[in-house]
Amino acid sequence: MRHPVGILVAGAGPAGLALALQAHDHGGTVRVIDRRPEAFRLSRALIMHTRTLEVLRPLGVTDALLARADISPRADLHLGSGRVVRVGLAGLALPDTAFPHLTLIRQMGVEMVLTRALASRGVEVERGTELVSVCNGPAGVRAVLRSPAKVEEALFGFVAGCDGPASAVRAQAGIGWPGSAYPVEIVLADAELDADLAAGTAHVVAGQQGLVLVFPLGERATWRLLTTRPACTGPLPFGQLGPPVPVAELQALLDRAGLDAQITGLAWSARVRVQHRIADQFRRGRLYLAGDAAHAYSPATGQGMNAAIQDAANLGWKLAFAGPESQHEALLESYDHERRPVARQVLAMTHLAFWAEAATGRLPSLMRGQLAPLAAPLVPAVLSRRRLLAEGVRLVSQLRVSYRNSPLSVEAMPRPRTGLRAGDRLPDRTVRSAGRIVRLHELLARPGVHVLLERDADRPDTLPTGPLVHIHRLTSTPGRGLIAVRPDGHIGLRCQTADADRLNAWLTLVGAGNPEPRRGRAACTRKGPQSTQAVVQSAHQLGPGLGGLPH
Repeated sequence: MRHPVGILVAGAGPAGLALALQAHDHGGTVRVIDRRPEAFRLSRALIMHTRTLEVLRPLGVTDALLARADISPRADLHLGSGRVVRVGLAGLALPDTAFPHLTLIRQMGVEMVLTRALASRGVEVERGTELVSVCNGPAGVRAVLRSPAKVEEALFGFVAGCDGPASAVRAQAGIGWPGSAYPVEIVLADAELDADLAAGTAHVVAGQQGLVLVFPLGERATWRLLTTRPACTGPLPFGQLGPPVPVAELQALLDRAGLDAQITGLAWSARVRVQHRIADQFRRGRLYLAGDAAHAYSPATGQGMNAAIQDAANLGWKLAFAGPESQHEALLESYDHERRPVARQVLAMTHLAFWAEAATGRLPSLMRGQLAPLAAPLVPAVLSRRRLLAEGVRLVSQLRVSYRNSPLSVEAMPRPRTGLRAGDRLPDRTVRSAGRIVRLHELLARPGVHVLLERDADRPDTLPTGPLVHIHRLTSTPGRGLIAVRPDGHIGLRCQTADADRLNAWLTLVGAGNPEPRRGRAACTRKGPQSTQAVVQSAHQLGPGLGGLPH
């Protein structure tokens, strides 16, 4: 039997594109298909969270994303009786990240950046190509693909289903999809408005009848409208743009919210049914689910695109490091083990937030319609507490997500009662490197595993070398220990001393222990301040580190 080749990514949305990019940059051979014949589609997501930018940074795309984004967004909260409270969402009290702000960016802009990054690496999205069937086997996945030109059968090491709520991969894998529909639907539109609304500002109304958001981010008109209302009857695919909504209905929704705005032009509109579901498992054999194929949330707190990209950041490097003929079962199983608990937490958070924002029952309607206006005078004081606001952003952005119980999280030293542990996200801090002051995440902003040696640690002489294992000495951190950081920015290993045997065992566990790079890895090196190989060769020169890394 011929050997399987690489990774098939089904779906070229944010999850599929990010997964393909990360897998490629970690040595994987990837192929991306999408059944849509054209790339452009109207954006449903408009928010990118801090943690999402962090996990994309090593792939070299954050500058292009931020160039398309509003990183100093403002929102006017309309709280009834003409009271408006302005909220600034830039410069948040988040000192441990390079992105201390909420980022407004259209989903289509994100997809364009990721698609171009893949193309620059020689990976083109095969549009108009549909996954007809998959046969999951111990030696690989046999897939049948259909395009206008041909029907093709191919063998792959893995198939990643990033193909949305109606996932063909999930259906063919026989994975359950428990959950239910919300009794509320979303209405989207791009419109021109005659209104006294501050330009460049999002406007938010959580009234008795539901939620109304007006963003200056329309793609075919100046304003994007997002409102909620009781779901209409009739079949409608979940998560897809449904039939248009008449102007009169849209105007009634704005009037109901108390916004003094008249629709003077309507470019497009659509109904969207929403649901809450989590797949019974995110993996079956060599078939994987990510993004909307794995979980469906309400739009509350803007989790859809962000959770999808963070799934991809967790899975892409694992599939690449495992290789199509790999026996790295703990590595492959860790994706479901790590991300399904996160999905359940996100579901609980979004479910509660959506209930408070949009539910039509007596209690949430009472809270929005009568209690919220009474509490309006307190809102400015609460929002002025920058640390409190920052803690909310940490929760929503998944900055507090940890994989401490993962089989890939190894503590080879006494567990601290407080502070960092294996499985936690590595925070960003100012360090000194090669005689210069630099942020830690900037040092780690390249694909691969990063080994951080404390100031007095012995340098292990038996480590694998190559473009995807980087060693940094942190001279500002006293001690003889080390930590190893995974490609997605989570700590994988903590050692009290620089134990080469333990480090090599962990690198082998995650598939980075092979000293010879697999085919495709040479192509992952990007231009930057130093090449990845140069970082390995000059590791003894790298300077000061975390400043406060717990021992």
